[in-house]
Amino acid sequence: MSSDDENDLIFKALASSTRRRILDEIKDQPLTTGELCLRFPQLDRCTVMQHLKVLEAADLVIARREGRERWNHLNSMPIKQIHDRWLGPYAERAVTLLERLKTDLEA
Repeated sequence: MSSDDENDLIFKALASSTRRRILDEIKDQPLTTGELCLRFPQLDRCTVMQHLKVLEAADLVIARREGRERWNHLNSMPIKQIHDRWLGPYAERAVTLLERLKTDLEA
């Protein structure tokens, strides 16, 4: 799979507010699928699993089985790669423009 295809999967996974909220829930510690279902009472278990499947396909979630439980871990590397590729350079340019504006205004 090409880098662009991988980025498309990541952006598509992050496009859903529910999936972003799932990532927020597992940001500090992994949670079982059952625990995630309890944190999203408006969704049935099947829907939570479908969202997790999309997140796994984008490599944003790594699932590990321990006995009967399925632990969902955040993989933050794809988000960092998106940041490094897209957000960092744009933010750096914006800061440079703001610094130039400040210098011009002070002169």
